[in-house]
Amino acid sequence: MNVTLLTVGDNVVDRYLQLGVLYPGGNAVNVAVHGRRCGAGAAYIGTVGTDVAGRAVLDALVAEGVDTSLLRVVEGPNAYADVRVVDGNRVFEHGDPGVSRFRLTPADFAAVAAATIVHTGECSMVEDQLADLSAAAPRLSFDFSERPDDYIDTYAPLVDIAIRSLPSATVEEAEREARRIHALGPELVAVTMGAGGAVGLRGEQVVHAPAPATAVVDTLGAGDAFIGRLLTGLIDDAPLDTLLGAATAYASSSCASFGAFGHETSLEQSTAPLNPIHKGVDLS
Repeated sequence: MNVTLLTVGDNVVDRYLQLGVLYPGGNAVNVAVHGRRCGAGAAYIGTVGTDVAGRAVLDALVAEGVDTSLLRVVEGPNAYADVRVVDGNRVFEHGDPGVSRFRLTPADFAAVAAATIVHTGECSMVEDQLADLSAAAPRLSFDFSERPDDYIDTYAPLVDIAIRSLPSATVEEAEREARRIHALGPELVAVTMGAGGAVGLRGEQVVHAPAPATAVVDTLGAGDAFIGRLLTGLIDDAPLDTLLGAATAYASSSCASFGAFGHETSLEQSTAPLNPIHKGVDLS
């Protein structure tokens, strides 16, 4: 596989205790899967545990055609987050990072340099390695989510593509925030506004893409779906208005089902005996 989209960092299983099921997820994993579904050659670098949760994440990545040749399997529990859905909106409760923190290796940085776009984010715990990622990546994308201004001010100068979440913002507020972040250095800034759609800024061009009407079941992972589609459009060099509209529509469609991208597993299975977990598979 020619890797055009490489994601680095977090994975997790989202445990829906009310429903008795879990789904694989995490920003870096979700972006890789959605990028692959949208046509990118996607690969993921991260760490999974040796429990059922780790198996669920790895099996889902392999099933989705994401290259896992640089994924690590580390003895111990996988990261998890407990989720409630209230009126269609996901609410995170207790969670644990498990074995998900890791250091990038020379082989990782070689893969970073060879990719077209590299993506990571505020949940990936790689801030202390971000300067090295920035130096190696042809284009570095970063999800700032809802982090405060001082966090954004620190790390935005290191990235080329910045994604920001302001769920309650007006279009005017989102545009102001996009201009503020753009002035810090990123060439492209996208600000998502939940049901309000998204604002994108590149150079002097500003675009607003409204979100289409959608029957919302679960908003978990919608922002990551937006990023996966956005970055795939950037790889294909699509115009800003085209790719922002496509990313917003794609993110809205992801809200029609539970979990970030499917692959449901019963929580009862998490207590079943576990065969030795398989290693990463190079699907190139």
